Amino acid sequence: MSRTPAEEISFALVQGGVRRVYCAASGMCGRMVENLQRCDTLHVVEMPTSEAAVSAALGEAMFTGRIAACCGGRYAMHAGLCEAGRSSAPVLALVPEEEGGVPSVDFCKKPGYCSVSEALRQAVSRSTAEVCVVPSVCANTIAHSPMLPAFAASGGHPAIVEPPMEDIVRLAELLNGSSKIAFLCGRGCKGAREALINLARHLGAPIVYTLRAKDIMEKDNPCAVGMLGLLGWGDAPAVVQVADLLVIWGADFPYSDFLPTHGRVVQVDADAAALGRRTRLCLAVHGDVAETATLLLPMLQRNRSDEFLARALIRHARAVTEMEGSLRMVNERAPLRPEYITRFISSLAEPDAVFVVDAGPSMIWAARYLQMFAQRRLLASFYQGIEGSAVALAIGAKAAEPSRQVVALCSASAFAAHTPELSVMLRYGLSVKVFLYNDSEASSNRWPEGDNRQKEAPVMDYAALAHCMGVESYSLSSVGEVSTVVRRWLSADGPALLDARVDVHALALPPDSALLRTLNHQGYAPFHSLSPGLEAVRRSLYAGSRGYMR
Repeated sequence: MSRTPAEEISFALVQGGVRRVYCAASGMCGRMVENLQRCDTLHVVEMPTSEAAVSAALGEAMFTGRIAACCGGRYAMHAGLCEAGRSSAPVLALVPEEEGGVPSVDFCKKPGYCSVSEALRQAVSRSTAEVCVVPSVCANTIAHSPMLPAFAASGGHPAIVEPPMEDIVRLAELLNGSSKIAFLCGRGCKGAREALINLARHLGAPIVYTLRAKDIMEKDNPCAVGMLGLLGWGDAPAVVQVADLLVIWGADFPYSDFLPTHGRVVQVDADAAALGRRTRLCLAVHGDVAETATLLLPMLQRNRSDEFLARALIRHARAVTEMEGSLRMVNERAPLRPEYITRFISSLAEPDAVFVVDAGPSMIWAARYLQMFAQRRLLASFYQGIEGSAVALAIGAKAAEPSRQVVALCSASAFAAHTPELSVMLRYGLSVKVFLYNDSEASSNRWPEGDNRQKEAPVMDYAALAHCMGVESYSLSSVGEVSTVVRRWLSADGPALLDARVDVHALALPPDSALLRTLNHQGYAPFHSLSPGLEAVRRSLYAGSRGYMR
């Protein structure tokens, strides 16, 4: 029986493990959407823009680790596909022939239905983004040639990279000869959490983690001493600097200024390209993190001192107490602090909630005040920092697993251009909970030329806008309303939006920040003469930029 190329494309997608295709049903993509909708086993989710389509597919791929597909224009999807490639998220993008290819992204060179299986194979096997250019003739041309073999997703786990035994022996010697050992854990530690905690407890080693590993290493970790990086907190910066041996596990940490300039550094990673990319190493181990940790344990000395870990935990507890001081001193008449509302949402959310965070200040509050425990997940555009992508990422995660609670933490200014995505939630019954950090403030604008009167532009009321679209919405502006409003918002049956008017003067980085302590420790000259006051931090770190200092 003859099939149209469009039918064969749908068949290849289903065989490759794709269950949903997020499409921008406009322009040249319209005909392709109509063809895909004819497949009974393929669910087409229509998104308002190509940017939203690729972000939704990215959210599903990041959350599940399985292949996700989208359809849209080449230039609009470029940032999202770059994010997928750097985040190791398997995403397949179908681009109409009129749109052409996508620059700077790996894609299948052969256009047409014959290359869909190959594009799927590359995306799944390499955990990256692939693009397939689909000719316009796929709409109604009959395929006279036999159907090509489709790629069938195995659903198995990637092959384990066995570390060389000589490197394991050398690493054991370094660990046995060191008294101050610290671990830096990244996203590559997925599946190795328990093995690394056991190893750290045996060595008396504090565990520091990156933002991408927050939902892996933070929960129920007796050795955790905070997060490293620009958004870091706790005793993490100090531990990394004073350790005489730092072991980097599955982390391609890009901020070299936070890594030690003295001491010895070892890196263990299944990705050989990441070894030694960020700092000078005394030993590079190419191998699976869990396998390496398991092989190391029997080779280590017994009865080691845990003094270094104990001191780090004490300093970490003090740093956390200091950071959370604003959470304990709550004035109901004061402006609503973003730290307070973030921690309150964290305390009421489900133990397996999926938090999707926007780029910008929202990421700072999430990095410090969201608590990852049980089966919670944290998703975001970690590499490209795509502004306003949180809602679309949340749609993809919720569509993949409707039973999980999905909370999107967004900046109100970035959300303004993504309000049409609320209609997608309504249309497909996706009960995503959207929270807005609304730090807008009224501004003074002049009337038309010749009129000297002043008019104050009102703050955008996103709750009213969402209500007009049919989405359950709430407004929040005072501390006394937090408990009632947040509980009602999280327990809403369908999609819901909470517009919180937070303090416009809230500092994204407090004066006594971990970053400032790290820079002082490393001996940066401009910081030695500074007091930890607000103006000193403003002048030295950001020169008064509104990006982080409000």
